[in-house]
Amino acid sequence: MTYTLTLQDIALVTHDTYQLTFNRPEDFEFEAGQATELTLQKEGWKDESRPFTMTSRPNDKHLEFVIKSYPDHDGVTEQIPTLGMTDQVKVADPFGAITDHGPGVFIAGGAGITPFISILRKQQEDGTSGSHLIFSNKTDKDIILQELWQSMPGVETTFVVSDQKDTAHVKGRLDKEMLRDLIGDTGQPFYICGPGGMVDDVRSALKEMGVAEGRIYTEDGW
Repeated sequence: MTYTLTLQDIALVTHDTYQLTFNRPEDFEFEAGQATELTLQKEGWKDESRPFTMTSRPNDKHLEFVIKSYPDHDGVTEQIPTLGMTDQVKVADPFGAITDHGPGVFIAGGAGITPFISILRKQQEDGTSGSHLIFSNKTDKDIILQELWQSMPGVETTFVVSDQKDTAHVKGRLDKEMLRDLIGDTGQPFYICGPGGMVDDVRSALKEMGVAEGRIYTEDGW
């Protein structure tokens, strides 16, 4: 089934990432962390659907997406900054393997943070706490919604920055040694989302640390 959404607001949240707010159809239901195939209703783009995660909570009255624009990809995300009020998109039924399995360790790389926005917001609403967000980016300015994470009750945050020498955050590459320093309990849920290579490396590192495969939740295709 497809649904037509109308853009109600668009805001810049980093130098290249946008928060888009749409109306929500009454019968559009999803779980925190799930995504949908989104198609811009612009000439030349109506056959170009792409998966994007809903970053609003399942019970919010609106639908929200946080989308990073990649101008060098010459694709759908390059069009995001050109959208304006009342522009429309079509979305399909939601899907996705990353959903809420309770407080745990959330490990994100870049735009891979998006499934965790809805899940952690939902956990906060539900009064559950004890999650740890480990968020890796190239530079400080790439950290999406940094103030939200730092102000979210019950969530420990660790920002890892790989390509900026003067960062005040943890500097380096998110590898097994760093994960060993950051993670204590290996029996809790572990959520991973980001570039494919990063997800594979982190998953392998967690398994070597003794985390059971059934406690690791990832999304293929990011």
